[in-house]
Amino acid sequence: MLVVGNPANTNCLIAMKNAPNLPRENFNAMTRLDHNRGLAQLAQKVGSHPRFIKNFSIWGNHSSTMFPDLHYTTINGKRALDLVNQEWYNNEFIPIVQQRGAAIIKARGASSAASAGNSAIDHMRDWVLGSSEWVSMSIPTDGKAYGIEKDLIFSFPCTVKDGKYTIVPNLALNDFSRSKIEETQKELIQERGMVEHLLR
Repeated sequence: MLVVGNPANTNCLIAMKNAPNLPRENFNAMTRLDHNRGLAQLAQKVGSHPRFIKNFSIWGNHSSTMFPDLHYTTINGKRALDLVNQEWYNNEFIPIVQQRGAAIIKARGASSAASAGNSAIDHMRDWVLGSSEWVSMSIPTDGKAYGIEKDLIFSFPCTVKDGKYTIVPNLALNDFSRSKIEETQKELIQERGMVEHLLR
């Protein structure tokens, strides 16, 4: 099950908790749209093509607190953060990716349904057929990966093989990244608290 309707992560948590006979790992929420938007913004900035961008990821919630992470990203084999300056990353790239959905609704009076549909196809294709490239997937947490609390639906960089996703392990996170990840985790914990009566 891939949940797309907002608040996607928390809606996915509600669905998972109300289907206890189904495996937890069968439930995902979609941050692939945010992932694809981030690739497009970065490619446009450096004059490249998204297919040459590797190891980009979205952490956390599908919301304005999500963390688009460039710290391991490469473009044509070069570190992304060597090709763009930190000020652009902090003050332009992150807010643009975080707010892109709202900006599209403001501009055209409707959501980006076609982009969301295409991203859902991307997500399901990689989930079923696999991907050695990093993809962003909002998945159930077990309380072990990167210190994220158990029983959230949280976006991580993942790879996929034989229909099973694996969180990219052992990434060193600097203080900036940790603060951003903590911020989006805090929001998801708050959302979970608001719907506690719906979690069986």
